[in-house]
Amino acid sequence: MSKMRRSDDIPFLNLSDPAFSIRSEAVLRARDMNWWARTPYGLAVLRYEEMKQMINHPLLRQGSYRWPEHNQAGGVWAQWWKRMMLNREGADHARLRKLGAPAFAPRLVAGMIPKFQQLADDLIRDFEADGKCEFMSRFAEPYATRVVCELVGVSHQQWQEFAELAVTMGLALGVTYARDEARINVATERFFAIAEQIVASRRCKPRDDFISALISANEDKDTLSDQELYDMIVLSIFGGIDTTRSQIGLAMAMFIDHPDQWALLGDNPDLARPAVEEVMRLRPTTTWVTREATEDFEFKGVPITKGTTIHLFSSAAASDPEHFTPGFDITAQRKPHFGFGGGRHHCIGSQIARGDMTEALKLLAQRLKNPVYDGKPRWLPDSGNTGPVTLPMAFDAVSAG
Repeated sequence: MSKMRRSDDIPFLNLSDPAFSIRSEAVLRARDMNWWARTPYGLAVLRYEEMKQMINHPLLRQGSYRWPEHNQAGGVWAQWWKRMMLNREGADHARLRKLGAPAFAPRLVAGMIPKFQQLADDLIRDFEADGKCEFMSRFAEPYATRVVCELVGVSHQQWQEFAELAVTMGLALGVTYARDEARINVATERFFAIAEQIVASRRCKPRDDFISALISANEDKDTLSDQELYDMIVLSIFGGIDTTRSQIGLAMAMFIDHPDQWALLGDNPDLARPAVEEVMRLRPTTTWVTREATEDFEFKGVPITKGTTIHLFSSAAASDPEHFTPGFDITAQRKPHFGFGGGRHHCIGSQIARGDMTEALKLLAQRLKNPVYDGKPRWLPDSGNTGPVTLPMAFDAVSAG
């Protein structure tokens, strides 16, 4: 860890503590005191204006590639994490992002909207008459996973295995990573075996889809190597399931806590897209964006040395009272949030995520009225990548007929 000037008037936030919460009073107090705080890894950025400047700063690179190192972890997941597209820079990053972009183009998203709607409708029909459900296992998980099955062109019958693997692999993005390392590596190995099966099948029977396009690019090893091909398929499957599952769960939790907004959405389906943005602003599953200094520089009077890890706190910045009125309001006009990151590392799948969450929330709000907790939810740690593990709820059903 690089050395930074320590000062008694700069708060310290212990991000390595499993009990640390991104929404804690300690974070809010730190934000009131200053735009930054010290952490075990370097510094955290807490305010909106500073995050907007830092997220695409020319002297910062993607910093999450060091996450395994911070946790003294290794194995197949750590190796994949360091070499895959999200953690590449420069020409390599641009090359891989260009190859992956067609899978998430607005045209493709628009074509998938009817499939999102049908999938959401099918899942809701399975439990709406009961008046209650465990939301993560009955809706969020199968919905997110089957959307990915559709995207990569595999049978929906595989969704349960995909979901279980993604949940386990996703533990690597939380503060309990070191504890769960063995399970994470087993899940990652299985995903790579699945990627190899998908490639072998698609080489025999090509389709007009994302995977076949990657395989075609792989014919020129300088354009896309074998390892990069498998890495990108694993990223597409894991990234699409893990984050969307958690984000839909966080959205439902937010609306249970704000019943007036849920009723408003149910009466006004056109508010579904703004609702997604408001959830992403205040309760993003990715609670921080990570950068690393590539050389020594100074920012707003703070010396930052090469190698310093900088955590940009998405929700703290996007609730900064200097830029946002307080509260959760799906009708409010807001400044851009950082729920999908930003800059050249902005989430490549953000349009798919926006599309599938919009259709899910639209139907859920029309069909499940007055949702309340039906028991105590279980949560991942409220830092790193967070979300509900279980979310039991009850509701008044309005049948689609």
